[in-house]
Amino acid sequence: MMPVCRSYRSSDCEALVSLWVRCELTRPWNNPFRDIDRKLAVDPDSLLVLERDDRLIGCVMVGYEGHRGWINYLAVDPSHQRQGLGRLLMDEAETRLARLGCPKVNLPIRGSNRGAVEFYRRLGYTIDEVVSMGRRLGEDSAF
Repeated sequence: MMPVCRSYRSSDCEALVSLWVRCELTRPWNNPFRDIDRKLAVDPDSLLVLERDDRLIGCVMVGYEGHRGWINYLAVDPSHQRQGLGRLLMDEAETRLARLGCPKVNLPIRGSNRGAVEFYRRLGYTIDEVVSMGRRLGEDSAF
């Protein structure tokens, strides 16, 4: 059966966090349940999930603040990787951003995640000569 890309539903919560854990996207300082709640509070239609046979197998979080588009939490279940599903999710994310008039997409990748860097290179992304800086405005509780 062909996978279906759709917006997140509240019934997806446990399956989505489980996917992020399996794909090693979670970190102790980021509570994934709060990340979902925060996204839903500002743009619920841009948290996308991919399902096949009623099973959540992929996701991507898309953002746009009027200057740049952002891709976060792109994940494909390890047992479904190398089937073009990550590309499918990126195509959907880029299509949505293009419809909004977004001129450029940025995506943060941990430097140690060489597989992700190569995946995005194959999709035409390049490394920007920028420094990404961050500052916590509050603490998340561990999940």
